[in-house]
Amino acid sequence: MPKVTPFLWFDKEAEDAARFYTSIFKNSKLGAIMRSGEAGPGPAGSALTVSFELEGTEYTALNGGPGHNFTDAVSFVVHCEKQEEVDYYWEKLGAGGKEVACGWLTDKFGLSWQIVPTVLMKLLGDPDKAKAGRVMQAMMKMVKLDIAGLEAAAKG
Repeated sequence: MPKVTPFLWFDKEAEDAARFYTSIFKNSKLGAIMRSGEAGPGPAGSALTVSFELEGTEYTALNGGPGHNFTDAVSFVVHCEKQEEVDYYWEKLGAGGKEVACGWLTDKFGLSWQIVPTVLMKLLGDPDKAKAGRVMQAMMKMVKLDIAGLEAAAKG
């Protein structure tokens, strides 16, 4: 087990969220589910913690109750090689959530995701500052990122 892993606090949706995320990512699996007993803290039989893995990263989801909502101060980045991947993750993770801007969305549980084509960092880091600037300006106008649009901006 890695020394550091993400731990996500949900009100009471930890199991639903883990099942949702593992249904989206092809290289994923649901792990152990610790359930509350008669003594609580939640209703007997309800999930207390849920372990799951997405693309080699282990997560733990906790049903910790209300009061600790997600913010976009923490997000998860999904690196995509092709537009089809961008479209897939955008549609799946965004279902029931909210599209934000510049490749960001909030899923139906309130967790923030960035759906980012890998070519974006290459284009933004181009030594030609004018080219990188055009790409940045194009990205800032997008909600879901479009590889063809980013590459067109790079070309001028």
